[in-house]
Amino acid sequence: MDQEQLRKIIDSPDQYDDFRQDTVMSVVRDFYSRKMLGTAIIVWAFGIIFFAAAAYCAMQFSNTDQTKYQIMYAALFICFVHGIGLMKIFAYGMVHRHSIKREIKRLELRIAELARSIGEGSERD
Repeated sequence: MDQEQLRKIIDSPDQYDDFRQDTVMSVVRDFYSRKMLGTAIIVWAFGIIFFAAAAYCAMQFSNTDQTKYQIMYAALFICFVHGIGLMKIFAYGMVHRHSIKREIKRLELRIAELARSIGEGSERD
């Protein structure tokens, strides 16, 4: 089998075309699947806790008159807001870990398919 035939098999648009890109809906569906239920609960729980703590710090910041407490509440507010961002990054990483595993499985299938077609082509020669 020559290089042109191999390239044609690899780049064939008739198979796996719908799997080339993940849509936003497929990512959301993957995150809220039964397999990711524990992760989704952890992310939402910590997100709510961090949001409530950030709101509390913002209220306390506006209610206090002493500068050292204002600095403390402002610093805590920033830390809790960053905690919300870290939860989002954690969830993003967990979702894409599963999509990367799926892509590796698809690549393994394509490699096996390619090896099978090369084997059939070499037997004909």
